[in-house]
Amino acid sequence: MSSWIVEPGSLHQDLSRFDCIIDVRSPAEFALDHIPGAINCPVLSNEERAQVGTIYKQESPFAAKKIGAALVAKNIAGHLQDNFLDQERDWTPLVYCWRGGERSGAFTHILQRIGWKAHQLRGGYQEFRRQVITDLDQWAAQLQFKVICGMTGSGKTRLLQALKSHAQVLDLEELAAHRGSVLGGLPHQEQPSQKAFETGLWNALRHLDLQKVIYVESESKKVGGLHIPDALMEQIRNSECLEIQAERRVRVDCLMEEYAHFLEDNQALENLLALLTQRYGKEQISQWQALSQEKKFQILVDELLVRHYDPAYTDSIQRNFPNYTAGKKLVISSAKPEAYQAIALELLKLN
Repeated sequence: MSSWIVEPGSLHQDLSRFDCIIDVRSPAEFALDHIPGAINCPVLSNEERAQVGTIYKQESPFAAKKIGAALVAKNIAGHLQDNFLDQERDWTPLVYCWRGGERSGAFTHILQRIGWKAHQLRGGYQEFRRQVITDLDQWAAQLQFKVICGMTGSGKTRLLQALKSHAQVLDLEELAAHRGSVLGGLPHQEQPSQKAFETGLWNALRHLDLQKVIYVESESKKVGGLHIPDALMEQIRNSECLEIQAERRVRVDCLMEEYAHFLEDNQALENLLALLTQRYGKEQISQWQALSQEKKFQILVDELLVRHYDPAYTDSIQRNFPNYTAGKKLVISSAKPEAYQAIALELLKLN
């Protein structure tokens, strides 16, 4: 059986050799975080897992195992019937649960008895999680970043997108589902859990060549409600910097496009502005909210840049990025995509 056990430490290289990754934990466990590309085939539902846990504590482990086994057998049969009957004999799945124990063991055993080349992950998600943390810490010291800096609205993310077809990019805001400011939440999209964010970082980095330059955007330690791992943040902050410079009109144009959802839901904008009350006082916030209500968004964006974003950026970038002042400057004169494509090509020529 040992030849069918997969060690978590090899997953960054081995994931692609499996035809399917099956997470047999409950839907709630799966939603919090899971191995990239996994599908959820729970052997116990959220309610069933709670039921078995209650029996375990209130009656006995033996009673819980009897009930649990019946539920697990029924659910595995359902997954086989619904999802896997069309698989060929050489199908090679990887199965895991929380600790690599009974839930994944039962599923793997049945798949193997059928004749498939099913593998079980040693230690389950718990060991995978430890491996993610270990890898992120170890990889961080090897990474060679070039950090795209620039005031809010200068189009740092746009430049990263333009660079993607030419160079290696780590888009922290995309992984965090947040634009990194008080107004940066994405419409109709929640941020992932902290664990899922770190798994996303791990998955992005394992696909990159760690010996080559990676472009990344200058960020605070937190992107929305998510914390960038300390070792990674330290490496980013001590890397070479490049700065996009843009006139305020260009930055206003960028922000009007990126935050267009507030034009349709200005109440959401006003609620977020209220979070700045302690810093700027009720009178200032009321004035900004009035501009929102009157749909004078360009004036509002311009004022937010001057009063809020620019001073905060200047203070943070100089304090946290020691190589910022020595960085090359790139001037952009338009918010159009082709302008960022041109800047991306200019940037690559500097290497």
